[in-house]
Amino acid sequence: MKKIFPIITVLILLSLLGLIFFQFLWLKSAREIKEQQLTDNISRAINEAAEKLMEDKNTLPFKKKSDLLFPNEKRRLEFYRPSVIQRFSKDEISDIIRAALDKYLVKKIPFEFAVTENTLMGDQVESPNFFKYYADSASNFNMVIPLIPASGSNLENLSKEEFLMIIVPHQRALILKEITWFILGAILFTIIIATAFFLTIRTLLKQKKLSEIKSDFINNMTHEFKTPLATISLAVDALKNEKVSGDKEKTNYFTGIIKEENKRMNKQVETILQAALLDKQEVQLNLKKLSAHALITSALNNIALPIAEKGGHIDVNLDAPKDLIMADEVHFTNLINNLLDNAVKYSRENLLIKLHTSNTGNQFRIRIEDNGIGMNKETLNRIFEKFYRAHTGNIHNVKGFGLGLSYVKTMVDAHKGSIKPESTLGKGSSFTLTIPLAK
Repeated sequence: MKKIFPIITVLILLSLLGLIFFQFLWLKSAREIKEQQLTDNISRAINEAAEKLMEDKNTLPFKKKSDLLFPNEKRRLEFYRPSVIQRFSKDEISDIIRAALDKYLVKKIPFEFAVTENTLMGDQVESPNFFKYYADSASNFNMVIPLIPASGSNLENLSKEEFLMIIVPHQRALILKEITWFILGAILFTIIIATAFFLTIRTLLKQKKLSEIKSDFINNMTHEFKTPLATISLAVDALKNEKVSGDKEKTNYFTGIIKEENKRMNKQVETILQAALLDKQEVQLNLKKLSAHALITSALNNIALPIAEKGGHIDVNLDAPKDLIMADEVHFTNLINNLLDNAVKYSRENLLIKLHTSNTGNQFRIRIEDNGIGMNKETLNRIFEKFYRAHTGNIHNVKGFGLGLSYVKTMVDAHKGSIKPESTLGKGSSFTLTIPLAK
């Protein structure tokens, strides 16, 4: 698992980066294709519009002058071909260009135009925003077509030289608009794949963590059962001895050891079964209106012997004037007992435990403090995780499955209460429980 996990992570990461890279190339190619198509369509449309503008128009757009002085002026007027500017109005030119663009393009695109003689300084007809976009031609499509009469016409050489100038503003924006759905689709599926990648890595990390927890749990359970089994085996062998079997006092001593070790094993089994039931959410609380002080006193009686063996002391102050709560007698006593047992397990010399009760509003509060080895921030954030056990440094005699505080948190939540842990490494820990008072 340790070797395969990095390989899987690297392969998935390379696949994701490769997919993003090829999507980028695909989008770039699609943009270039769309840009070329747009340019070709605009060119065809403008050429067609230019041809229509060069077609003859039957009526002249200007009135004949009545005060012509010379006959040759009348002759010139008859043979002179009017320019595009003279034959078409600005709106007519715009309509011709629009019709040509709509023919070759699916969607209407904006455009600006000008028809000019020789240069922009001469006679001309232009759209309102032509010069605005003409000054900024970097991001626009520009095209200039000379308006030349059809070859072979008698009036070809008599016509003025004119040019049709077309500007399609913001060509890049038009292309991006065309491929918007491609870009959004690529981004969406990239996010989906990246999310799947993240979930896969997280699942692998979780499985790795569960595997380590399982191994630790099996090791802890083996040691927890190995010691009492070995003690029972030695006690049984001692009872087989004729000297011991004939001595009632020694017989009672060794049978008492067997009973205590058997009780210890049953307790460990019960802890594991409780954890399994909590996982399945099959624990049913038998809630009754009970005295919290009485339950705490019962838990204190259970922990008195381990504290005495450690040579420690417990300072109890049951100062809460109101102590009636809705609680399950067995589970509430167990959670207090687990907290006190933890204080004993992770203690040092001169063990001192302080238990204090008080009322805050309609809440019953219990505070348990010790002067043990304490916890760092990482441990403090994880102590309620199932199977998690704090590192004990040089203390190697701490036993258990890492289920005690997980059970405590579950039971506190089941009683609709809260628990707040506090600790300083090397100085001790404290747990503050808050349970609603019975109505």
